[in-house]
Amino acid sequence: MKKSLFLATIGALTLSACSADDHHEQAADAQSSAMSAGEAVEAAAVDASTADGSVIPASMPQLAYDFGLSFRLPSDEIGKLMRRHASVCEQQGPQSCRIVGMDLSGDAEREDVHGTLSLAVASSHARAVSALMDEEASDAGAKQVSATIGSQEVSKQVVDTEAHIRSREQLRDRLTEVLRTRKGSVKELVEAERQVAAVNEEIDQARSWLAETKGRVAFSRMDIDYAPAAAPASDFLAPISSALGSIGGLLGTIIGALIVMLAIALPLLGAALGGRWIVRRLKAPVLEG
Repeated sequence: MKKSLFLATIGALTLSACSADDHHEQAADAQSSAMSAGEAVEAAAVDASTADGSVIPASMPQLAYDFGLSFRLPSDEIGKLMRRHASVCEQQGPQSCRIVGMDLSGDAEREDVHGTLSLAVASSHARAVSALMDEEASDAGAKQVSATIGSQEVSKQVVDTEAHIRSREQLRDRLTEVLRTRKGSVKELVEAERQVAAVNEEIDQARSWLAETKGRVAFSRMDIDYAPAAAPASDFLAPISSALGSIGGLLGTIIGALIVMLAIALPLLGAALGGRWIVRRLKAPVLEG
């Protein structure tokens, strides 16, 4: 009997608490609908700042990867290997690999050809595509001189940006409701319209950044660098080439010094000869007298 009375009492208290909560929510809704433009802007700003500070856990880390490959091979083979790598990317399909940029410059006869191929590779296939590129390069006789993998943790930025977008959407909806009901002074309504435009612009910028960041997570950047292999120098000719280079530099320094000396001496010599000629001209009538 006492136990039944105790349970009944708890149930009554629970129902009373629920009724009080419902009454409080209804009163809050009524108060929100009766807000003026100025009060709505201030209240929405507070809600937005609270939402920005909320912490939403990410299910798993989100990483944006950057891959880098460098190959060395004869200049006349660089363009061929670059086209083969581009074909390998296209064969994977646009859902796995996309060509972002391609640059080839230089003269093969002067051994100064350089190339760069930039790809966007699905992160789940990046290692496989990298292995295919290495295999193609080996078949072409190229030497891989470097292979790098970098990553950037963007989970927090993504979560914060999503929370920021939600808070700004709440602010926009609150301001839009104020403008719809036309509650407030003319000045407050004009300010609400200005803030709606600013908030929409901020939302668009945040969504653009978010889409770009998620794209970097889904597709990794892969930059492939091509450069000519250094020609092996003969041990016999190396000292001679070095000596000739030193002599050429020394002769250039001497000739440069002579030019500077002549540039200084010639005007002085001309001035001295001119002064001597003038002195002779002035003394000539005296000697004749």
